[in-house]
Amino acid sequence: MLNVIIVDDELLARENLRCLLDNDSQINIVAECNNAMDAIREIHRLAPDVVFLDIQMPKINGLEMLSMLDPQTMPHIVFLTAYSEFAVKAFEEQAFDYLLKPIEQDRLNKTLSRLHKKCPVADINQLAGVDQQLKYIPCIGHNRIYLLSNDDVFYISSKVSGIYVFNQNNNEYFTELTLKTLEDKTSLIRCHRQYLVNLKKLKEIRFNDAGSVDIILNNDVAVPVSRRYLKSLKEILGL
Repeated sequence: MLNVIIVDDELLARENLRCLLDNDSQINIVAECNNAMDAIREIHRLAPDVVFLDIQMPKINGLEMLSMLDPQTMPHIVFLTAYSEFAVKAFEEQAFDYLLKPIEQDRLNKTLSRLHKKCPVADINQLAGVDQQLKYIPCIGHNRIYLLSNDDVFYISSKVSGIYVFNQNNNEYFTELTLKTLEDKTSLIRCHRQYLVNLKKLKEIRFNDAGSVDIILNNDVAVPVSRRYLKSLKEILGL
């Protein structure tokens, strides 16, 4: 049995694919999403075996979404596209397969047959596009998706309630991306188990009397530095 998530902003396209997949008794559709942020959340929550992912979506397209997934939990990706030129790009991103719209049952069956054979997952670092850095961080709030440029991010904090991104005004924005993904996919540096920091915003490093260390940013916010990461931080700064 393969657990599947369908990601497509078009309702009719999702319904058509669902009907085709229903012909295979070994396919279990665990979720359907009409945008990238919902899809990332469901992938983290449900850990599907396969994601059928539309490339042409508003705000965050399928190729951009792929780079935002945690490489440690990467499912098989089957791209969906109405344009053959995107097929080349799909294979450049090491997708398991691609399907041209309108999807034909025979062509889908070939993909499903390969999936059922449980072919080895492509190298997760390649699949996640390890060399591809995020240009912006997608955040959610007030029924909106905010795309924050890396240059506008001062630090990122992991809290019990989730991962939060902070800007110059110290406003916080919730993101579905994991701290590990953000560390791997941005230029932010780990300074603490629960913090990433933008060293371009560094004002000073403060060594406190109690033995603790803080990074002071240009907006005067203090971000803690743990002993575990202090040495590597000094090396990065040439200290």
